[in-house]
Amino acid sequence: MTGNQDSVLSGAGIGLRAPHYRQFLEQRPRAAWLEVHTENFLDQAGWDFHVLQELRRDYAISLHGVGLGLGSARGFSERHLERVRSLVARIEPALVSEHLCWGAVFDRHLNDLLPLALDGSALDLMCERVERVQETLGRAILLENVSTYVRFATDSISEAEFLAELSRRTGCGLLLDVNNLFVNQCNHEEDALAAIAAIAPGTVGEIHLAGHLVTPAAVIDHHGDRVAEPVWRLYEAALARFGAVPTLIEWDTDIPALEVLQDEAAKAQSLMSAANRAHVTFGVRHQMLHEAGAAGMSALAEGQETFAGALFDAGREADVAPRLTRAERFALYRGNLSATWTKALGAAYPVIRQLVGDEFFEALAREYGRAHPSDDGDLNRFGADLAGFLEGFQYTTDLPYLPDMARLEWLLHRAHYAPSADTVDAQALARIPAEEIESVTMELAPTVQLFASDWAVVQLWLAHQDEQGAEFPQEMRQASHAVVVRPNGRRPSCRNRRRRTAR
Repeated sequence: MTGNQDSVLSGAGIGLRAPHYRQFLEQRPRAAWLEVHTENFLDQAGWDFHVLQELRRDYAISLHGVGLGLGSARGFSERHLERVRSLVARIEPALVSEHLCWGAVFDRHLNDLLPLALDGSALDLMCERVERVQETLGRAILLENVSTYVRFATDSISEAEFLAELSRRTGCGLLLDVNNLFVNQCNHEEDALAAIAAIAPGTVGEIHLAGHLVTPAAVIDHHGDRVAEPVWRLYEAALARFGAVPTLIEWDTDIPALEVLQDEAAKAQSLMSAANRAHVTFGVRHQMLHEAGAAGMSALAEGQETFAGALFDAGREADVAPRLTRAERFALYRGNLSATWTKALGAAYPVIRQLVGDEFFEALAREYGRAHPSDDGDLNRFGADLAGFLEGFQYTTDLPYLPDMARLEWLLHRAHYAPSADTVDAQALARIPAEEIESVTMELAPTVQLFASDWAVVQLWLAHQDEQGAEFPQEMRQASHAVVVRPNGRRPSCRNRRRRTAR
């Protein structure tokens, strides 16, 4: 089939993840449809985008965003929205979705799905934001309920009722994450069945299913296991109310073989088929909502700033605790922030991580994140200032070449996402008149960058690549030069051009 905006998703889809790229490209395995995280493709370039474009020919696509932070009172990014609009226009997905959450304060992005206060002020803000997004994209979107560790003491409405009213006022659809309903039932003693009952049939456009992790502190929505039996039972209740809504199997950590995801999707498909044969409905609860004005909006923004401040400074946790229920779980969000920094930096700087070791790298990521918080909902751009940070970092002075290694790795990282460009071949050069050749100016393609260092960091980088078989440099104090290039269909690499002994 050819997927496009007019495509109607049906059946049980799976999330497309990098470990399965090659299998999808070569085999076109069975999947009703595919969902991808919007932020992984905003650059619209490189290998990831090539894969998406290729698979777009044979699978309907759902774009699932994690970076807009629609509920951020002072941090919503029009620039990020424009990048999403451009991607949606180019891919023409069947569905576009985001989350009921916030994630930024001014230009400081926390890159997490943080819990939103559930009151009239937040509802007004979310309605305004959803309408702006839908107007920009030229289509209705879906909003997803999120799992949380805390709730706000001032909440005046349930999350499901909040979403139902948001849908009524804006015309958006809902993405019902059944696993999140179960997680919140465990964490907050909320009634997941009552949440399902609070949402009107016809408003749910997609359902998510995933695994979770039970810990002594809380149940964590980690997307790293099979769907648990209680979640399957809730899913049956959701199908009974909403019908055979397109359903996604989410799996984002410890990603298994594709066959495991297909097996979970087959189970969901079987339950959907049964629901089609016996579809029942039951009543919807209604609740009047309190309309708040500018004072309430200011309080919402102040609360988010206090929450964010406590994430960065444990000493300020006492400021946010009175605003929360189960405030002892707030530290889980701080742990998420550190883990996000470590994961993002680890993806961009794998050799530096090997050089300093995991424990030191995690500490480095925390220090860097506090000094240079993410300023973009796209985590692929986090870490741009690491080289400069390392130059003044007292704990790495015994590795003076580390800043240059950071510069090399950042060039490699960004080359992966750089836009493709037309290149000049020999025939084109031959067509330039001889009298004009000296006046011609040429530029390197965005996927090609030059690198130079007074240290042997290129040889050191090559020695950490399994396929290269290069030896470790005997002496680091020698200059190295490289061309960073992204070949078609492969990760970027650096080609060692020459070395000389530094004077």
